[in-house]
Amino acid sequence: MSTARRCIVTGRVQGVFFRASTRNMAMELGVFGYAHNISGGRVEVHVEGNAAAVAALCDWLWDGPPDAEVASVSCNAVAPAGYDDFTTG
Repeated sequence: MSTARRCIVTGRVQGVFFRASTRNMAMELGVFGYAHNISGGRVEVHVEGNAAAVAALCDWLWDGPPDAEVASVSCNAVAPAGYDDFTTG
């Protein structure tokens, strides 16, 4: 059964390869969705797939890539949208 989360990541998360690193980690974990820049220098992440893998990506968001400085991560359960890839739009 698929589960999904929508997360908002704040801090120094734009311009530090956060979206690309999130995509790489998502691919490694076998989950799908997207990571997009949004207003206020934040990144929105939608992730769906196996519950354990989704939880692992949500936990990883607190670290991000080496140059990121994550201040907060807020994740909420959402309905799976049926993604079959992970994009960084």
